[in-house]
Amino acid sequence: MEEKIIGVSGAIGSFSEQAAKEYCRNKKIEDYKLEYLISVENVLSALKKEKINLGIFPIENSNGGIVIESVYAMSRYIFNIQELFEIPVIHCLLVKPGIKKEDIKTIASHDQAIKQCKMYIKRSWPSAAIEQRDDTAKAAKDLSEGVLTDDTAVLAPESCAKLYNLEILEKGVQDLKFNFTSFLVVTK
Repeated sequence: MEEKIIGVSGAIGSFSEQAAKEYCRNKKIEDYKLEYLISVENVLSALKKEKINLGIFPIENSNGGIVIESVYAMSRYIFNIQELFEIPVIHCLLVKPGIKKEDIKTIASHDQAIKQCKMYIKRSWPSAAIEQRDDTAKAAKDLSEGVLTDDTAVLAPESCAKLYNLEILEKGVQDLKFNFTSFLVVTK
């Protein structure tokens, strides 16, 4: 059996990566390679061009609702849905090492993460600027690499702390503790 090439709509450490790994574990797919394509548009474009065998991306969150980016991208492509499944989503507030709560001026993340943590942000960070990014894990990487200012905190998966040398300021900051995202598995 040949290696499956799976395109995910996220960076290394993203919830889409977690979903792809869980899908492969559940389907007992051992020979696979992940392509980190950041956006749903990129996943569906790669699928159309046959650069990947499978695409995995989020479609809806139990708290944040429909993933608008996915709807717009899906309207431009023809593909087959193989499966719909969900994973739990736990957001962490990550900062550069040594940054304290009082230093934070901006909260950055994907639009869906911001929606899922809306009440937390309003309650804990009422004066912080909100910056939308293409992906939660990419926001963490950008903070680590200095693309985002040191006074920025990002909403991202816990795995991003270790991956990108960031500290967890708070864990489980999503508004609903039982927070799930549904993912689609698609083929050409």
